[in-house]
Amino acid sequence: MNHDVGTYLAGKPPAAVELFQQFRTKVLDAGECEERVHPTEVAWAAKRVFAAAFILSGRLEIAIDLQRRVEHPALRASFPTTKKVYTHRFTVTSADDLDDRIREWLLEAHEAVGPGTR
Repeated sequence: MNHDVGTYLAGKPPAAVELFQQFRTKVLDAGECEERVHPTEVAWAAKRVFAAAFILSGRLEIAIDLQRRVEHPALRASFPTTKKVYTHRFTVTSADDLDDRIREWLLEAHEAVGPGTR
């Protein structure tokens, strides 16, 4: 089945869709990447996935993969997914949560994790 972002967002709460679109813009601004749309989430990858987002119960959940742990008020969980990569999951409730740190971490994730790690 072929999925696109519009299909994924169809029927989702408008406030969460707006936050998703803001996050998506920040991801795409981080650099060249492939957008992978699945029925339950959207992920972005260079060689490896470095960011993802999904809407659950009317709220936006995002994940950013980094080679270090970070702290943020919207951080819900942080856990190792490989020996070098930590996935950080955030609950985004307002545009203020998508601050400059999120933008900087997306740039870092695209550069350090997106190409793949060994």
